[in-house]
Amino acid sequence: MIDAATVPLGAATVRLAAENLSYFGRDPWWLVVLKAVFCFAFAMVTVLFSIVWERKVVAWMQLRIGPNRHGPWGMLQSLADGVKLMLKEDVVVRGADKVVYILAPVVAAIPAFMAFAVIPFGPADNEISVFGVRTPMQLTDLPVGILYVLATASIGIYGIVLAGWSSGSTYPLLGGLRSTAQMISYELAMGVSFAAVFLYSHSMSTSQIVAAQHDRWFIALLPVSFLIYIVAMVGETNRAPFDLPEAEGELVGGFNTEYSSIKFAMFMLAEYVNMVTVSAVATTLFLGGWRAPWPISGFWAGANHGWWPLLWFTIKIQLLLFVFIWLRGTLPRMRYDQFMKLGWKVLIPVSLAWLMLVAAVRALRDENYDFQRIVLYVGGAVLAVLLLSLVADVFRDRGRRRAPAGGAAGTAGEPFDPMAGGFPVPPLPGQTLPPVPRRRPRGAGQLIVSGGPDTDSDGKEAGDA
Repeated sequence: MIDAATVPLGAATVRLAAENLSYFGRDPWWLVVLKAVFCFAFAMVTVLFSIVWERKVVAWMQLRIGPNRHGPWGMLQSLADGVKLMLKEDVVVRGADKVVYILAPVVAAIPAFMAFAVIPFGPADNEISVFGVRTPMQLTDLPVGILYVLATASIGIYGIVLAGWSSGSTYPLLGGLRSTAQMISYELAMGVSFAAVFLYSHSMSTSQIVAAQHDRWFIALLPVSFLIYIVAMVGETNRAPFDLPEAEGELVGGFNTEYSSIKFAMFMLAEYVNMVTVSAVATTLFLGGWRAPWPISGFWAGANHGWWPLLWFTIKIQLLLFVFIWLRGTLPRMRYDQFMKLGWKVLIPVSLAWLMLVAAVRALRDENYDFQRIVLYVGGAVLAVLLLSLVADVFRDRGRRRAPAGGAAGTAGEPFDPMAGGFPVPPLPGQTLPPVPRRRPRGAGQLIVSGGPDTDSDGKEAGDA
């Protein structure tokens, strides 16, 4: 247990929040095993339900029926798919590095379950009774619980990278490289969005972050951090429209192209468990965790006691999973350059600017400034930055207009040679392709067919012949 302390900071005195972790580490060994099994079962059941729910919702969006054969209303379809994959022939590629090839699905799946060790399903101080033993509805907690979640998510990416490399094929290797770039790009924005939560909760412990949202959820205080995390979590889980590592139209499945049977099923399991994990983290950091929503908690005093917090926590996770399904059913896949531009040129600068804004507001609040003065100072700084960016854009546009129409080779206004490197390449932004050489039509209404006798090249060839 870490007691509260006061730390002098210049003229101000900052009071650090107390991290009460004394509720953890007192369970007997059999109860620890039981709670670990519960976390595993919760993730597995949620995955089985989310797969069926995704197929049902996407079918409803596309005016189709969806699964309706196995079980009532097709609810056992995902279980039947899992059994089918287990019974399929397990093919191992001859040119693969067999040790890494077999180990990669395990590395991808196991860390996804490990993050649930620090996820709170209920309040730590309101202990429930399990076979006569009082225990909190959380396996354990750490002073740096969120950093533990980020570490386990980072390890899971190694499974995808190793799968692409060990398959001994080109397209899986490209999928693994894309996953590496994707992880680096969006993990930075995700970490910066977490920093704003740490400033408001004064803790990295998951139970203390939920406790800090007793009067107001962080989605209301930090809406920009929440939106950045939503975009980053979709990119972290390789889901549409960010499913570039397994783009079927480009990579024929990506990193899992050479996998089959149970190993392929483990990759699919890792994807859906990661969806549940990032939804649980978003619920913990921004949506009040296990707390009941306002209309219910306002008139029902016992909504946050007993086993009821597990219900509110599950409902919030399902709503975030619906966001994943909604995005997959409505948005097309992005181009890779658009995807990387969003991560490096949009999410990271916006998250850094938002973090500086949040830190400035917290510093002014600690100095006991009133709300009107905080709005005046922060709003003035934001307006000054916007005006400076506007002036910079105006001068930049004037410089472009004054630039000569020609310029260096490859710039706008001068065509470039697509065969200069020995093989055809598409034009880059700002470059133009040369016009296709064609003759004018001989008579009115005559069509020019590409590759027909109207082209200059065909005419020259006919004259030479």
